[in-house]
Amino acid sequence: MEVGNAMEEERSREEHHVDQEILEEQKDDHILKGKNLLSLKKPANIRDSFDLEASRFTTNQGSSQVGDWKTVMKLAFQSIGVVYGDLGTSPLYVLPGIFPTGIKHNDDILGVLSLIFYSLMLITLIKYVFIVLAANDNGDGGTFALYSLLCRHAKASLTPNQQAEDKEVSNYRLDSPNRRLKRASFVKSMLENSQTIKFFILLMTMLGTSMVLGDGILTPCISVLSAVGGVKEAATGLTDNMIMWFSVGILIVLFQIQRFGTDKIGYSFAPILAIWFLFIGSIGLYNFCKYDPGVIKAINPMYIIQYFSRNKKDAWISLGGVILCLTGSEALFADLGHFSVRSIQISSCTLVFPCVVFAYFGQASYLRQHSQDASNAFYSSVPKPVYWPMFVIAVMAAIIASQSLISASFSIIQQSLALGCFPRVKVVHTSSKYKGQVYVPEINTILMLACVGVTLGFKNTLKIGNAYGIAVAFVFTITSAFLVLVMVMIWKTSMYLIVIYALSIWLLELLFLSSVLYKFIDGGYLPLLFAMVMMTIMYLWNYGYRKKYIYELDNKVSPVKLVEIASDASIHRIPGLALFYTELVQGISPIFTHYVANVPALHSVLVFISIKSLPICTVPLEDRFLFKRVEPRDLSIFRCIVRYGYKDARTEWESFKEMLAIQLKDFIRKDVFMSRLPHTTNMDSYESDDNEVSRLRTEEIAQREVEKVDEALNVGDIVHLMGENEVVASKGSSFLKKLVINYAYNWLRRSVRQVDEVFMIPRKRLLKVGMTYDV
Repeated sequence: MEVGNAMEEERSREEHHVDQEILEEQKDDHILKGKNLLSLKKPANIRDSFDLEASRFTTNQGSSQVGDWKTVMKLAFQSIGVVYGDLGTSPLYVLPGIFPTGIKHNDDILGVLSLIFYSLMLITLIKYVFIVLAANDNGDGGTFALYSLLCRHAKASLTPNQQAEDKEVSNYRLDSPNRRLKRASFVKSMLENSQTIKFFILLMTMLGTSMVLGDGILTPCISVLSAVGGVKEAATGLTDNMIMWFSVGILIVLFQIQRFGTDKIGYSFAPILAIWFLFIGSIGLYNFCKYDPGVIKAINPMYIIQYFSRNKKDAWISLGGVILCLTGSEALFADLGHFSVRSIQISSCTLVFPCVVFAYFGQASYLRQHSQDASNAFYSSVPKPVYWPMFVIAVMAAIIASQSLISASFSIIQQSLALGCFPRVKVVHTSSKYKGQVYVPEINTILMLACVGVTLGFKNTLKIGNAYGIAVAFVFTITSAFLVLVMVMIWKTSMYLIVIYALSIWLLELLFLSSVLYKFIDGGYLPLLFAMVMMTIMYLWNYGYRKKYIYELDNKVSPVKLVEIASDASIHRIPGLALFYTELVQGISPIFTHYVANVPALHSVLVFISIKSLPICTVPLEDRFLFKRVEPRDLSIFRCIVRYGYKDARTEWESFKEMLAIQLKDFIRKDVFMSRLPHTTNMDSYESDDNEVSRLRTEEIAQREVEKVDEALNVGDIVHLMGENEVVASKGSSFLKKLVINYAYNWLRRSVRQVDEVFMIPRKRLLKVGMTYDV
């Protein structure tokens, strides 16, 4: 209890103004909507303007559930071309991965088919389509979206930048003291009070993200190799090396066209994938009826038990091939931001799931009479008259499957970048219609080189499949772990349902994970090696970012000190408007005092800009800027927090400047009016006593301050002041900390884009102030 109280006191010292202001009364909604100012009430206790503006936030950002059925069906059709490429092309390589040395017993086909059917039913359909999609973060999905959702409902972030407006965004409430709510409260408190748990959750988020990026490497390799390899059925003279080089050529072209954006090439994807699903479903149904309809017996799970009793360890090892039928299931969640939950559920249940199941049943039916063709089950089972059309569609479907995971990788990097977990890289928004469609040049190049390297190194799909299985299994288990936290803390689900989920779906995923780890040496090390590299980069960046932020928080300029500096007669006020950039949201950066000590001059209007990423996917433009005045009024100094969601584009400087000026002048008008309202709740008394002179006086003061801003803007372009800080480990730090901060983090910081590049600030009007942080 004493430890908990001490941690609570520490958090209170960091956010004391939040805890005081959150208890104050909110303004009426019509105040926030900017209606007739003189008809507004003013409560006796006015909340800080930061909280006043923040109360406009709602929790329905992102992709909302569309009620128009025409729109839902359109999105359902479009989702076919973006979401299901990987899942739909898995019949190309699943059965060869399960039977690499051939089929030993004919009934093994039924056991494997039963495993595939129930895996698809439990994990793809029940878990992802009907459960995980509901755990979206305001319409957005993926590992970081789940982490963001947890951070919104509990203070799970390691960076202490929470404010009162964050509480306004969160919809977490403890309503009544029943058993489920007490359990949710206990988990929330445990998460908030334990740095170890916060650290572990962050590491798991980074691991899951790294594994999805691993999917982005392995999916193009295995899909393209499997599809192109089918040509050997018709052209037996082709060697594995020739197929490998042809696949490499396709991969290079695929990555080169990413710069054009999925919006320009995406419309052709849905019809092709729809044709692909209809082809594999129809051929599967044809083979099912022609060869052995008796494989329908695989619906009986007893064949799974018989399969394990007959093959024992080999059956357990074969699970590493079975899990490949689930590849792409995570894409249903990761790509949710482009569509809606209803549209993905419709396309999954009406087309994708039935056609994929028919495809596997058809291949199993064929293999019951042609067990020698297990190494090339897909193309061997295709009727000869439709072989070449099927080959062409398969290659196109494989390319599209690659596209979906590459696009998901870009989205994940964008999310991790906004939440301070990845070095600053260039993010290009390729569509004006869809915020989620982005292109990251550096990541595209890394993925292309990695794909080419994997294809040249492994040359066939068997070893790539071993690596692929580990990446998929890790993502599944991490998603389930986060989902259990969501069930307990946010949904407040019955414990019985949570236990059922853990003992069925989560246990099955852990069983898959144990199997694929067995193949670590046979290619399984690849995604773990890649994940280790990515996690190291992500953690080094996040660690340095947090240390730098905490240093600024501990050494921030107090309001009294700021007024003292600004009121000093030796500090000259020169005409113009200056923006002082800082990442600190709870005060003024210590770089400001360093600047004044070297340059004893301040502009007539000074705005401290704090760039902050909220743990939601998007922030409306009207809520982007959050202003607060630094008293006394005649100093013309303001603080401004510019809030972005992790899917919001950082706008170009000209549009940013225009929005800033408009919002600042609107804030001044409201602030002047509110400061002249009497402290009374009796508005009728105020209106009867007030007169035209008072109203004109209020408008005159507001107009004068707005004109001062206009004059500052007319003097010349805005001057930008920014800290150029060098972060070094303090004396007495351990060797490891010095290595991480002085070398690794600083090397990363110098190697990536700088803050002024991210926001496209004009270099000619930029002044950087150097300062060393001993962390």
